[in-house]
Amino acid sequence: MLNIPTGIPAALRLFLDTASSPETRGALGQAINAFHSRTVPHEAQRFVLLLRDESNQLVAGRGGALSWQWLFVEALWVSDAWRGHGIGRALLTQAEAHALAAGRPSVWLDTFQARGFYLAQGYRQFGVLPDYPPGQDRTFLCKRLVVAKGGLPVQCS
Repeated sequence: MLNIPTGIPAALRLFLDTASSPETRGALGQAINAFHSRTVPHEAQRFVLLLRDESNQLVAGRGGALSWQWLFVEALWVSDAWRGHGIGRALLTQAEAHALAAGRPSVWLDTFQARGFYLAQGYRQFGVLPDYPPGQDRTFLCKRLVVAKGGLPVQCS
C-alpha cells in the first residue's frame, strides 16, 4: 500500500503492483471493456500466424487483434535467418486478408524499428512518440484495406 497524498478518498487504498499477474491485468481489462461496452460494445478476437521449419522451430510470427472494425498488429517477427525472404510481407498480407474476411477494413500498429518496412507496404504515419524507447521514435501507422471508387485505397486519418 502506498502512503502518498493523492486526493483519493480515505475509504480507498492505493496499491502499486510492480509484478502484476496476468489474472490481475485481465481483471482490469475486463472492467475497462465492461465500462466501454455501455456505449460502444467491445469485441476483440486475438490471433497469431506462425511459421515453423521442418524441426517445428518457430521462425516467424505475427500476432494481432480484431476489434472495433480494425486490425491491430501487436507483433511481427522474423528470425534473422529468414529475414529478406519476403516472410514479413507475406505474414502481414495474410493478416490483412484475415481482417478483411472478418469485416475489419482498417489496420493500425506502432513500431520503433520497422517504420520503413510498413511504409513500403502502403501504411501511412499518423503519429510519433519521440524518444520511446530512448534514442528512437515510436511511430504510429495505419492502412485502409478497402478500395474507393477509382481504384485508390481509402486513406486512414
